[in-house]
Amino acid sequence: MRNLLLTLSFDGTEFHGWQTQKNAVTVQEVLGDAIFKACGERVTLHGCGRTDAKVHANMFCANFKTESKLSTDSFVSALNYYLPYSIAVKSCEEVDESFHARFSCKSKEYVYLIWNARHRNPFYKDRAYHYTYPIDVDKMNKAAESAVGTHDFTSFCASGSEVEDKVRTIFSAKVERDADFVRFTVSGDGFLYNMVRIMVGSLLDIQNGKIEAKTLGEIIEAKDRLKAGFTAPAHGLYLNRVEY
Repeated sequence: MRNLLLTLSFDGTEFHGWQTQKNAVTVQEVLGDAIFKACGERVTLHGCGRTDAKVHANMFCANFKTESKLSTDSFVSALNYYLPYSIAVKSCEEVDESFHARFSCKSKEYVYLIWNARHRNPFYKDRAYHYTYPIDVDKMNKAAESAVGTHDFTSFCASGSEVEDKVRTIFSAKVERDADFVRFTVSGDGFLYNMVRIMVGSLLDIQNGKIEAKTLGEIIEAKDRLKAGFTAPAHGLYLNRVEY
């Protein structure tokens, strides 16, 4: 039995997230079907995390165990042949039997992309959040930096989450502008449900004076979702990098 690690990227526009669901098309389901067509096996796919509907991935990792003798290069070619153009397998490698794409992960980096201009950009309709109001990037960046460290992120967890332990460690958080694009980049050892999107909404509300807090740190200390800002739309979010 071999344990294979796939590294892929996908445009999440047409998918209802990563995890297989009833009556909804997901990346896990489509990738599993492609593996079946490639080697004739129905495998159990372990993803590095659960992306929401419409969320994209520049890098996503998944592993599965198989008895197939196909070479890793052949797997890449075969899967890309059977997969839709919205999913691309970049590499396939054999890993230790104990490797797990989720539990072996050391850190993840997310990028949230905002198109900050008066008029919409049709080429980023489903790939960036169109925000028409002025953005003070320096103010947002200072507010974001206070999230770095190990904290209880209850304030940034969507209601309805069943996760009890909401302590996570953020390694870095920054906001940058590139012409009309504003990017929020955050890395950490793990993230709660909708955590990055709530952080983005809070940063936007902070710089516009729509909430009392001046930094993400103040919202963290409150441990109250009602003290945070709105949840930014899913289509601006990208899982950017996964490290093991």
